Amino acid sequence: MRALIQRVAQASVTVDNATIGQIGPGLLILVCAMPGDTENTAKALAAKIGKLRLFKDDAGKMNLSLLQTGGAALVVSQFTLAADTSRGNRPGFSGAAKPDIAKALYLHFADALRALDLPIETGQFGADMSVSLTNDGPVTLWLDTQNP
Repeated sequence: MRALIQRVAQASVTVDNATIGQIGPGLLILVCAMPGDTENTAKALAAKIGKLRLFKDDAGKMNLSLLQTGGAALVVSQFTLAADTSRGNRPGFSGAAKPDIAKALYLHFADALRALDLPIETGQFGADMSVSLTNDGPVTLWLDTQNP
């Protein structure tokens, strides 16, 4: 799985002019399932993200995890993280998992974060979504379980 993680002061996702998910301080997680990913991959990625020390401690150093701060996560599916731009000018997306598998893994990933007792909001798989955020830092990380 691939994930683009942004530490945010706030984030929201809208579908058809209706806000379907929003958080205050925490993480916006854009996630993409790749061929070969499993429920175990999703669970391991969720555990890793929950423990990543991306939040400032009292000394201003990034020493605290989402689990330690009590922040929330907004999880949004984004198959374009699988883009192949090696040929031509139009990205190819054949490297993403098939939609039925990707949806199941996306939901499993969100559930794995919930199992860590984190407040989780989600987007809508396959929908045309508008995502709004205020990046805090800015702090942005790329995680790829196939190429750690």
